[in-house]
Amino acid sequence: MIGTLSRQTRVLVQGITGRMGRTHAGLMRAYGTNIVAGTGAPGTVDGVPVFADPAAAVAATGAVASVLFTPPAETLAAGLAAIEAGVRLLVTVAEGVPAHDALRLGRAARAAGAVWVGASTPGLAIPGVIKLGFLPDVALRPGRFGLMSKSGTLSYEVGYRLAEAGLGQSLWVGVGGDSVKGVRFADLLAVFAADPATEAIILVGEVGGTEEEEAAEAYAALGAPKPLLALIAGRAAKEGVAMGHAGALMHGAAGSPDEKVRRLEAAGARCFSSIAALIAACVSL
Repeated sequence: MIGTLSRQTRVLVQGITGRMGRTHAGLMRAYGTNIVAGTGAPGTVDGVPVFADPAAAVAATGAVASVLFTPPAETLAAGLAAIEAGVRLLVTVAEGVPAHDALRLGRAARAAGAVWVGASTPGLAIPGVIKLGFLPDVALRPGRFGLMSKSGTLSYEVGYRLAEAGLGQSLWVGVGGDSVKGVRFADLLAVFAADPATEAIILVGEVGGTEEEEAAEAYAALGAPKPLLALIAGRAAKEGVAMGHAGALMHGAAGSPDEKVRRLEAAGARCFSSIAALIAACVSL
C-alpha cells in the first residue's frame, strides 16, 4: 500500500474535530493530500465531511488510508474500526499505545492485508505528492533517498539537511519509537529496493530493541540491493534507562549502539556517528 500512494489516494482523518486533527488535516490538505473525510461529531471541518465512524466515512467517500489523531488508549478501537471499514493503510501518531493493544492491532492489520504505520510515528510522505501525518514541509524535498526512522526529530534534521543540500527523499517513513509497532525497518527495505525512485536508503535508528539488527539481516538477505547508510543515536545512553522512546532501552549488549553498528556493517551498510557525516556521504553518492 505504501508503494502505491499518489495524489489521488483518498484519505480519512480520524479525530479531525479535535485540535490536533483539525490543525494537521489542514496542513496535509495544503500539502496536496486528498483528504476526503473525517470522523467525529457529524458535520464538516473546513469543508471536509465528518462522519460518526469509519464505516460511514468509507462507504460515502471510498477512503483507503487513514491518519488517526486519537489518544493512546483509544487507538486500538479506532484502528480496528478503520480496518473493519476497509481502510488498508493506518497511520497512528499517538505515543505510548498499550503493548497489548498494539499487538491486537498488528494482528488485525495483518489478517486484513492492511499496513499499519506506528505507533508513535510522525507519519510518512512521498515528497511533492502526499503527506500523511505531521512531517515538516521544510524538510520535504523530492529526491533519491529513501528515509526511514524511529525518531521523528532526528529524521526532521536529516530530511532538512538533505533538502538543504539539494538532495531530498523518494519516500520517508517514520516507523515510530514504541517497542510494539506495525511496520518495521526490515519490512521497508523491500519497499525501497523495489522503488525505482529510490537510489539509496537512509536508516535513522537508536539505542534499544532489535529492529536495526533485523534490518541488517533483511538487507543481507536481499543482497544489499542499494546503498544503505545508517545513523544510530544513543551512544551515551545508560543501560536500563529508556532514552526518549519506550523502545529505546538496552540491557547489556542487547540493543546497544555498538551491536547495531556491528551487525549493519557486517551486512554491507555504512554507519555514521553524526548527521553531518551522513549527509556528506549522501552528497558524494
